[in-house]
Amino acid sequence: MTLPSESFSASEWKARCELAALYRLIAYFRMTDLIDTHISMAIPDDPGHFLINRYGKVFDQMRASDLVRIDKFGHVKDLQLEQSNVNAAGFVIHSAIHQARPDLKCIIHTHTPNGAGVSAQEDGLLPISQHALKFYGCLSYHAYEGIALRAEEKERLIADLGTNNAMILRNHGLLVGGRHVAHAFHEIYFLERACQIQIHALAGGRQLSYPPEDVRRRTAEQFQRDEAEEIIQRAWTAALSLIEDEKESYCS
Repeated sequence: MTLPSESFSASEWKARCELAALYRLIAYFRMTDLIDTHISMAIPDDPGHFLINRYGKVFDQMRASDLVRIDKFGHVKDLQLEQSNVNAAGFVIHSAIHQARPDLKCIIHTHTPNGAGVSAQEDGLLPISQHALKFYGCLSYHAYEGIALRAEEKERLIADLGTNNAMILRNHGLLVGGRHVAHAFHEIYFLERACQIQIHALAGGRQLSYPPEDVRRRTAEQFQRDEAEEIIQRAWTAALSLIEDEKESYCS
């Protein structure tokens, strides 16, 4: 069922359009896993509620009206979509982080071959590329416990993430959070690309080159410099231009 924009506050509708665009960009960059994986966004001015995809909707067809508002208990709060299903594992993961880290307004979880591949490597993400060094010293890891269906896993997810914005879920995939949608997109793009570079580098079968420790730390700090926010916003605007012809569709 398509819900009119008049059914929501202006701030929620804006968030819905941004989140729908992000779903389509994740599809554009081939980071989907059919109907699995999930992205969520806290609803502005509506504490305790966030938006997540209606389970079963493919990402490259996501619309603002397809997103479901749920509370911290997993209850659907869109009256017109009460019969909609929400991925149970998606609720466990996203509700935990939204509650513990209100600074992270948008959370992305993926199961890409590159991300899952690195998650299965004992040494995790190696500091062998500029993309990987963005996360040097600020990347968390969470041990695999099976499909994330148990509420008791929430505490361990939160503890493992700590104050970082990105985490590798061992034998599973990638998870990032951002201050806003553009920041979250930037985090997952760089983490995914870092994993892709690592898989390709290891496949070459030759000895790897590692930057010195001081270079690793300097590079990580450079990603946090004052102009980083402007770069993040420019990257988001550039990414949106790739799906500009879909805007009327995803904002419906």
